[in-house]
Amino acid sequence: MTVKRYALNVLIGLDQWINTWFRGDPDETISSRIGKQKMIHGGNIPFWRYPFLNFIDKMLDRIDPNHSVDAIEKDEGKIYKP
Repeated sequence: MTVKRYALNVLIGLDQWINTWFRGDPDETISSRIGKQKMIHGGNIPFWRYPFLNFIDKMLDRIDPNHSVDAIEKDEGKIYKP
């Protein structure tokens, strides 16, 4: 395993751990959870309802446009049905 892959695995594990602390599925990333909320709310997360998720989504969009929607894990967490 390369150092780069190892670091990526550690970051994904940390992401899932943080999501678990906020009562999310232990095998789902925060990005997937945010993407599902975006789809439920028509593409935008209501700021008044989820201010921190909205902030994270805006920061991720600067790095990777549409990251949260692309990161949706349909087999993890609450099921999103379009």
